[in-house]
Amino acid sequence: MSLLTDRLWAVITGELRNRIDSVWDAFWSGGISNPLEVIQQITYLLFLRRLDEAQTLAERRANVLGEPIEHPVYSSTQQPLRWSVLKNDDPDTMFTKMSNSVFPFLRRLGTGEDGERSAYAEQLKDARFTIPSPGLLAKVVGMLDAVPMDNRDTNGDLYEYLLSKLSTAGVNGQFRTPRHIIRLMVEMMDPTPQDVICDPACGTAGFLIAAAEHVREEYPQSQTDPGLREHFHHRMFHGFDFDSTMLRIGAMNMLLHGVESPDIAYRDSLSQGAVGDAGRYSLILANPPFAGSLDYETTAKDLLTLARTKKTELLFLALFLRLLKTGGRAAVIVPDGVLFGSTKAHRALRRELVEEQKLDAVVKLPSGVFRPYAGVSTAILLFTKTDSGGTEDVWFYDVRADGFSLDDKRNPVEANDLPDVLERWRNRGAEKERKRTEQSFTVPKSEIVEQGYDLSLNRYKEIEYDEVEYRPPLEIIADIEKLDAEIAAGVAELKAMLG
Repeated sequence: MSLLTDRLWAVITGELRNRIDSVWDAFWSGGISNPLEVIQQITYLLFLRRLDEAQTLAERRANVLGEPIEHPVYSSTQQPLRWSVLKNDDPDTMFTKMSNSVFPFLRRLGTGEDGERSAYAEQLKDARFTIPSPGLLAKVVGMLDAVPMDNRDTNGDLYEYLLSKLSTAGVNGQFRTPRHIIRLMVEMMDPTPQDVICDPACGTAGFLIAAAEHVREEYPQSQTDPGLREHFHHRMFHGFDFDSTMLRIGAMNMLLHGVESPDIAYRDSLSQGAVGDAGRYSLILANPPFAGSLDYETTAKDLLTLARTKKTELLFLALFLRLLKTGGRAAVIVPDGVLFGSTKAHRALRRELVEEQKLDAVVKLPSGVFRPYAGVSTAILLFTKTDSGGTEDVWFYDVRADGFSLDDKRNPVEANDLPDVLERWRNRGAEKERKRTEQSFTVPKSEIVEQGYDLSLNRYKEIEYDEVEYRPPLEIIADIEKLDAEIAAGVAELKAMLG
């Protein structure tokens, strides 16, 4: 399992985990059965608590300095709306306040005199209170108030555990990429404190959060150097999605993982293309939707110039190339069809990656990685934007096990190739010596060109057969006849014995 997952389950255990589970069950019993709505309502409450803590911190600082608070969250008349007050109200009063005062306050939060909203306020402009009863509200508030929110790891792990509920929630699980696959991709890319990272289909912001955790762990100076810290909190992370619920959850996920002001914004990436963002990012991490198609009329024209297609998986690849700056890198999940599809658009995009950019690797994933929601076969493409070529040898790895069973249950198992993927990737200079019969190997660009830019691993993999000693057909027939005679004799002898 990933470091992120290991810590998650280490922290969210015992009483706290049971509390979350009981509140989750209470939502379902109260008539809210959509897991996204459950998480959304908890998100609003977590945000309220965070606002109150921010105001308390500002008040303490102002008292020490003897100065007024510059930008208070709550005015003098809004004090009854603070978490520290609400949590002590009786259930009926709390419920009435939430409906009539708190949520209208949230919807207006951070709106300047010119009407411009802050990043988080933008996600709350349509916030609705849908908890059905005072009793359930009081129970949820009590549970969240008991969580020690002064620890960033606990904050993040609490929210990650809530989001893990999506993976057992039917069709909504489509929004989540397995955490251990995300962690692998992030560690292969090794984001640095100077990177500007984007996920144009960010969902719950899993890739951005894993990247933030990696930078914190591997580059501690990102949190101590003033310039790097400012970049980390305000300019490093960018995520877009066209689902407002996902954006709201993603923004809160980033906040609870300690990123102060990420750029999480509404955008239909394929319709808007790279408007204003072309060549802006140094790293893209993504698992874009790849089950749909768009009309040419609704697709950004700058994407169609690279490949005239309606398939979203190809359009997103074109988008990634537009968004990356020269020298920028990408690790993205694609369906297997992208690797060998025979349409003109498929071939054009593969040729672009091999001839005009630098294709670094193709990591084939087991078909069960996205179960129970889909059995589709996928791969991770890793490439660098150069606009001048540079592909020499492409590294292939055939992942056969990812640490979980490949059936719908996805239970933890011992077999796990992911640590080996990372180790071999980091030492891929030695991979040229490997045979095509091994789990990983390299293929020269010239051979990929000869194969029409086919990037499927099976096109290049070799199977090793055990040598079998040759025997003439007549000799084999004689042995069979001899065996038949022995069987016939045995049957005759058995009949004689039985009378």
